[in-house]
Amino acid sequence: MRKLVLFISFLCVVATASAQENKYAKYFKNLPFKMEAFGAPVIPNNTVNLKDFGAVGDGRTLCTDAFHKAMKALTQKGGGRLVVPEGVWLTGPLDLVSNLDLHLNSGAIILFSDDETLYPVIKTYYEGWEAYRAHSPIYGKNLVNVSITGQGVIDGNGQYWRPLKKEKVTEGQWKKFTATGGVIKENRLWYPSDSYLYGEQHAREILSKPNPSQEELAKIRRFVRPVMISLVGCKNVLLQGIIFQNSGAWNIHPLMCENVIIEDVLAKNPSYAQNGDGLDLESCKNALIINSKFDAGDDGICIKSGKDEQGRKRARPCENVIVDGCTVFAGHGGFVVGSEMSGGVKNILVKNCQFMGTDVGLRFKSRRGRGGVVENIFIRDIAMTSIVSDAIIFDLFYGGKSVIEVLESGEKVNNIEAKPVDETTPCFRKIDIQNITCQGAGRAMMFNGLPEMPIDGISLKNVTIYAEKEAEFYNCKNIKKENVNVILKK
Repeated sequence: MRKLVLFISFLCVVATASAQENKYAKYFKNLPFKMEAFGAPVIPNNTVNLKDFGAVGDGRTLCTDAFHKAMKALTQKGGGRLVVPEGVWLTGPLDLVSNLDLHLNSGAIILFSDDETLYPVIKTYYEGWEAYRAHSPIYGKNLVNVSITGQGVIDGNGQYWRPLKKEKVTEGQWKKFTATGGVIKENRLWYPSDSYLYGEQHAREILSKPNPSQEELAKIRRFVRPVMISLVGCKNVLLQGIIFQNSGAWNIHPLMCENVIIEDVLAKNPSYAQNGDGLDLESCKNALIINSKFDAGDDGICIKSGKDEQGRKRARPCENVIVDGCTVFAGHGGFVVGSEMSGGVKNILVKNCQFMGTDVGLRFKSRRGRGGVVENIFIRDIAMTSIVSDAIIFDLFYGGKSVIEVLESGEKVNNIEAKPVDETTPCFRKIDIQNITCQGAGRAMMFNGLPEMPIDGISLKNVTIYAEKEAEFYNCKNIKKENVNVILKK
């Protein structure tokens, strides 16, 4: 009898996996590159409720131990669903486990504590490099089958971590923030605490040591503020239905993960959130980003693969990615590649997306020293409105001074000297952009390549942009244009 029960359970798991794969099968049809289909993680059919482990959802009682006890109980059963019921569940950082579905019911808020002492400084990754950072509110490393699902909210309490630039907020917002305490610098920068300012002044000194002590790291904890969702080296990941908001630094950061599905989520940060990216997908293989919304303080949907020598040594490209049916409301860029792309980016399809009010629409960025190759990018059916600067930009001098010289005649020229091509030279090529409509941009397009490695093989087809300034092209070749229309604002 026991063998029969186990066999039936096995059949149920197989049936569930097949059904989940079928749900996403349509996204893998007729792709412009080869990509194997995959489905959502399969989680064992066990369920526990957070309240049964002593948690109190009053927004004041710390529930960190209850979360970890519940996850341990599920692990002992082989995995399952941890249900977070209606309420406000205050907690410190959570270390996820394999075979787990963290499920938030409607009306549930996981609120991360503003007590910085709960977040130890650990060695992890940030902005393409190995780095010491405060422990992420949600963290998972080398996990298999992990999901965060439901209709609830996960709030990182980021205002206790982030600095603020006065020019990014209204006078009323500035007064509100500065009234809470903290430190004002040069009457234009606000830091949430004295320790943040200390970290800004001393972090380089401390982090340059081979093995900084925990005591030294604790002193700069506010400055090395955490990514909210950090998943490193995980396989079979699903983020579905949740609102992820108010992160201390980046919001969602899957790194070196495989088989990632992000579906029907809202990644939300205030427009003034410093480094408040919505999604940074880094060195991942096989990802679906579908029907999701991003409202960010920095880039909205960003593809990365490590930075400079460390990224090249890692040699893990971000590859086989589908972005479909997504909206970016605000941020520095709608869809972005770089600037940390030293491990390469390839086989990316972006379609059926809307960018509304972002600084840039389609943003490709890098610089000398990065290295890496970005190729086989396919962009289809994008609608944009109220783009602040460029509808489409390729900037291979990201973060550097302008390389465009304006002559007395008014002619713009690029006089920068070419350098030898080596492993540190970034390369952008074979990028196909079709069916783009932009109603309102500062400038239509800006292609600014390297003289030693021009942007190569960009195809623009059925592109209509209403802009204040014309498109500009420097250091690029094999740019194919078909039915490209730039209508200048009169």
